[in-house]
Amino acid sequence: MNSKTVLYILKRILLAVFTVWIVITLTFFVMHAVPGGPFVGEKATTPAVQAAMEAKYGLDKPLMEQYGTYLKDIVTKFDFGPSLKSRGRTVVDIIFDGMRTSVKLGVIAAALSTVLGIVLGAVAALRRNKIIDRIIMIITTAFVSMPSFIIGSLLLVIFAIKLMILPANGSTSTGLILPVITLALYPAAYITRLTRSSMLDVLGQDYIRTAKAKGVSGPKIIFGHALKNSLIPVLTYVGPMLAYIVTGSLVVEQIFAVPGIGRVFVSSITNRDYPMIMGTTIILAALIVIMNLLTDILYKVVDPRISFE
Repeated sequence: MNSKTVLYILKRILLAVFTVWIVITLTFFVMHAVPGGPFVGEKATTPAVQAAMEAKYGLDKPLMEQYGTYLKDIVTKFDFGPSLKSRGRTVVDIIFDGMRTSVKLGVIAAALSTVLGIVLGAVAALRRNKIIDRIIMIITTAFVSMPSFIIGSLLLVIFAIKLMILPANGSTSTGLILPVITLALYPAAYITRLTRSSMLDVLGQDYIRTAKAKGVSGPKIIFGHALKNSLIPVLTYVGPMLAYIVTGSLVVEQIFAVPGIGRVFVSSITNRDYPMIMGTTIILAALIVIMNLLTDILYKVVDPRISFE
């Protein structure tokens, strides 16, 4: 690894840290600018009780002092404070409990959509304008245009209610099948179209024609040159896609009652649990930033011709 590569990686890491700090700062001040408070909805809450609760959680201190303490706790102890509604539990504990299910759901869906999308995209490119290409394009266009909550609802009605072959509750391993399919269909359709477009562009390059003229075998041209070099746009999408699936599964987790981070986030908004909202937002945003960072670094692995300038 040369000095330019190391310098580039260090710059990207510093930029990622700066981005996360911006997210923390904006989230903190936006949440404190929201009218009302986390204890306003409590039953039989008198002004004295509300003041005591605010003092207990440090909400009576000056805003900048609260911000400094909050930022210090995150950096030094990775502590987002206690949940204001789930008494006796910290924000980090609740988030990690939900992330266990959401990450498993997201990784499986991302792997399925990536493999399926690359295979179907390659087939469509190699059979351009044939019947199989047209069928793949029609199906992928439909799934790209259809929101996840529509797909999830249809799968729920067909497989859980009508056919009764899969459970509607996502709290079991079998119950994760429908949520995984729901989350995977849109990315798979998008990756299929992306792979097809990129591969058609690569197949028209001069070095592919030169390889054919030299008598290089078809499979070697397809897998050694065309498919490999067409994966750069796919890689650009796949990294953030994993973070998007994990963070964007809020609706899907609600539909299938999956005990993941999505349900935690929705319930924290409903309950006005400010530390929970801030902690969830920051961790999910940091996940997206980290995946983008890893994607940029992996460019060099996929295509050594890329220069880190």
